[in-house]
Amino acid sequence: MFTFLKNLKIKKTSNFKLAYFKLTVFYVLIIMAVSITFSLSLYKISSDELGQGLGRQSRVIKELPKNNFIDAFLPDFEEIRREQLKESNQRLQTNLVYFNLLILFLSSLLGYFWAKKTIQPIEEMVLAQNRFTADASHELRTPLTAMRSEIEVFLRDQNQSLSEGKKLLSSNLEEIEKLEALSGALLKLAKYQEDVKSDFKRTSLIKIITKAFEKVESLAEKKLIDFENRFSEVEVVGDQISLIELFVILLENAIKYSSEKKTISISVESDSHYAIVKIKDQGSGIKASDLPHIFDRFYRADHSRTKNEDSGYGLGLAIAKNIVDLHQGIIGAKSEQGLGSEFTVKLPIS
Repeated sequence: MFTFLKNLKIKKTSNFKLAYFKLTVFYVLIIMAVSITFSLSLYKISSDELGQGLGRQSRVIKELPKNNFIDAFLPDFEEIRREQLKESNQRLQTNLVYFNLLILFLSSLLGYFWAKKTIQPIEEMVLAQNRFTADASHELRTPLTAMRSEIEVFLRDQNQSLSEGKKLLSSNLEEIEKLEALSGALLKLAKYQEDVKSDFKRTSLIKIITKAFEKVESLAEKKLIDFENRFSEVEVVGDQISLIELFVILLENAIKYSSEKKTISISVESDSHYAIVKIKDQGSGIKASDLPHIFDRFYRADHSRTKNEDSGYGLGLAIAKNIVDLHQGIIGAKSEQGLGSEFTVKLPIS
């Protein structure tokens, strides 16, 4: 899997570098076409103006009273005028050529910069999508491979008993449940990536957290976990179902990584812009190297954090972040190993 992703990344990087070059050439061609057009127009206008200016001087001299000096000087003046016009046009041509070369150089640098800036978000999105596809395929393949292996082993032995058949079906059922959980998480992830706000309503944040707590209460009771609550009444505008899902994910995580008879604190407060919810546990904490990646899809922290737990698929916090992003909020976490974790959610006040 690592080799596949590495090769895929190299291939995509090469493709995008080619795209940078093509887009840069496109920008430079447009800029140079405009520059050369303006330069030719400027040369024509300036050359005509120089010619007309020197022509006016010639006419003025010709209109002066005739005398031997003027008659003798006039042919030389005409030659000087033509040489001056020729030199002026040559200098103008040279300056315009240097000017266009400078524009070519600067447009190449700036064109590459803007091409990279234009394509980079697309590159990041494509690479993220490819990583997601590869990770999802891997996660889907794992239970299917386990089921296939168990069935093949079972079918090779012609003397399997009914109890062994039931055991196989039970094991396969567990794998099917994992597939259902994964597909459900992927559907939620796709759902909360959509910028759909038709169901947004004014709602009490305390009521949302209370409903989320009711969904995880049985998990907390199994581990004899207590809760400390410090609530201030705050209303937000949002989708109630997705907000409940958000706090179910955060509360489940807090319970999952807490030992028995620990305490989880929940606080709700507000400032001038945001409703602020903090959920702090007394669990094992998160390594500093893992902390920047915990909201990435399919990212799972170090095994020391999950060695006695079902580590899941690494989609819960990614879904949580998508829900917060959908509500134009902010989510963050701070943690120290052995001292627990604190997740903070900021949602715009209605």
